[in-house]
Amino acid sequence: MAGYIIIAVIVLLIIIVVIRNIKIVPQAHAFVIERLGAYYQTWGTGLHLKIPFIDRIAKKVSLKEQVVDFPPQPVITRDNVTMQIDTVVYFEITDPKLYTYGVEQPLAAIENLTATTLRNIIGDLELDSTLTSRDTINDKIRIILDEATDAWGIRVIRVELKNILPPREIQDAMEKQMKAERERRARILDAEGEKRSQILVAEGLKESAILKADAVKESKIREAEGEAQAILEVQKAYADALRMLSEANPSEKVIQLKSLEALQKVADGKSTKLIIPSDMQNIAGLATSVKEMVTDVKE
Repeated sequence: MAGYIIIAVIVLLIIIVVIRNIKIVPQAHAFVIERLGAYYQTWGTGLHLKIPFIDRIAKKVSLKEQVVDFPPQPVITRDNVTMQIDTVVYFEITDPKLYTYGVEQPLAAIENLTATTLRNIIGDLELDSTLTSRDTINDKIRIILDEATDAWGIRVIRVELKNILPPREIQDAMEKQMKAERERRARILDAEGEKRSQILVAEGLKESAILKADAVKESKIREAEGEAQAILEVQKAYADALRMLSEANPSEKVIQLKSLEALQKVADGKSTKLIIPSDMQNIAGLATSVKEMVTDVKE
């Protein structure tokens, strides 16, 4: 009976040991396995069985993209200005084995490499270039870090300069310069606006004068056209009268009668001089003839 108990206990212990050595590697992770103290293999996502007392999980590695924010580092520009610059590094582990055995404390190594690379790059730039060349500095640091960390199983995706803090007196001078520049631009804009306003006013006055001149011109043209039309109508009526008179073939007495009517109209005018035609005798005879004609009509 005692032997059965011992066997049952041993089986139970074996089952417990087996269960405890069943490992599940989650998504986007990898386990570095050592066997008898030496690298054996890298486990990927899934179910794995570790041999107890022989295999050991040396390191659990995350394969996701990681972000490290390094504290500000003092750097000196080429024109001897000391600044504080902090960087943010985005990286991912591409080889868990190299990451485990390539370098001791990989994050500390990346931080120191970033600081030295940043000092070398900023040392070749002046203050103004440093403030306006963030993208260039980021690309240079990323390339250098990516090449150096490739032997550690790390790929540097990108590097960003988070803050660039020059000395306080430099910041004050820059703020004054920016304020002066903004004021200069404001004055330029005001002057351009005033100039544009005056141009618009002058153009408005010019167009108004042109419109007025065109109106006067049009009025005079219409007035002249009206007078010409009136003269034309009068001449046309006179021509029609002459044509009708010519078609009627008037006698000598009718013509003398019309002459007498014309003389009467002249006499009724306001002229102070009256010219008597030389054939006044004929006109008198014409008057007698007219009187006889009227008498005949009455009878």
